[in-house]
Amino acid sequence: MNVVILAGGVGTRLWPLSRRKRPKQFTPLLSEQVLLRDTYDRLRSAFGPEQIYVSISPAFVDMLRKTLPELQETHMFVEPEKRDTGAAMGYVAARLEEISPEESVTFVPSDHYVRDVERYVTSIRVAGEVCERTGKLLDIAIPATFPSTILGYTHIGERSTIIDGIEVFEFLGHTEKPSLDVATVYVKDGSYLWHANYYTWTPAKFLEAFDTYAPEMGSVFREIQGYLHQGKEKAVELAFSRIPTISFDYAVTEKMHPKDVLIVKGSFGWSDIGGWDTLFDRLQEDLGVENVLHGDALVMDAKNNMVHTSGKKLVALVGVEDLVVVDTDDALLVMRKDHGQDVGGLVARLKDEGREDVL
Repeated sequence: MNVVILAGGVGTRLWPLSRRKRPKQFTPLLSEQVLLRDTYDRLRSAFGPEQIYVSISPAFVDMLRKTLPELQETHMFVEPEKRDTGAAMGYVAARLEEISPEESVTFVPSDHYVRDVERYVTSIRVAGEVCERTGKLLDIAIPATFPSTILGYTHIGERSTIIDGIEVFEFLGHTEKPSLDVATVYVKDGSYLWHANYYTWTPAKFLEAFDTYAPEMGSVFREIQGYLHQGKEKAVELAFSRIPTISFDYAVTEKMHPKDVLIVKGSFGWSDIGGWDTLFDRLQEDLGVENVLHGDALVMDAKNNMVHTSGKKLVALVGVEDLVVVDTDDALLVMRKDHGQDVGGLVARLKDEGREDVL
């Protein structure tokens, strides 16, 4: 099987550290290594370099080469321009169908935390095995540990099989970003898992799905395949620009019949590093500290705070709690920890106001 790391996003909710010119996957947040390097090394513990690809936006190609110098150019899928996961996954499937149309491929986000690497890669292998045996779309979902309102929830039914200790379940439906009350019910129920965007299918099946559920996108991917054969790069770029900016979830998954999907239960200690609040929770748990401090920071009579500084000046907190303070060369963010998901709106406002200098 093959694995494709999706590394074309920006990560606006981790502003001001994550920027257009250096998004979060190229930033060291969980270790001394950047998130993309962590993800690649995790996969290399079980897969050969010939099995791992990276999907990237054009603006990040140079950073990718510096981060993964061992990655062959033929294993870089450079999207003609930045779109959403629908365009990225369809473009990769169009390329891989020419190489191995019936070999399973798993799409892996580049910015997740994983505690149990062995179980993580085993879950991916099992997804590929079941996909090739059944012809169904496999989605790895995560046991929900708290009522999150920023993640989607996958409803599972009867257990279909268990392989090497990895459970595979029938799929009953999906709910995107429910209210807190609904999310609380889901967590107590136990049959609703977090949707984590780990899709496994064959390239041929991915393209067939676009043809069926998003035909306007499917026709463009077929057109792109023809242009790739002819070496017409400009034509590829023009065709790609017609693809709508939409996630694979909305374009395809939500339209599929549940019987065509199976769910792998990914019990490998997972966290989506989507914002400062989730990053704080992960680091506080791993480090076993009351305050998470990075750079030249000092706290006194303070608790449950996170400080991330560039190290060029001291940042001190006194008598406060539940704050996130992020200090960079050109921007300072101060917010309550429970407002982590509002940073995306702040970035949108900066964009509306033409503040390209800090984006």
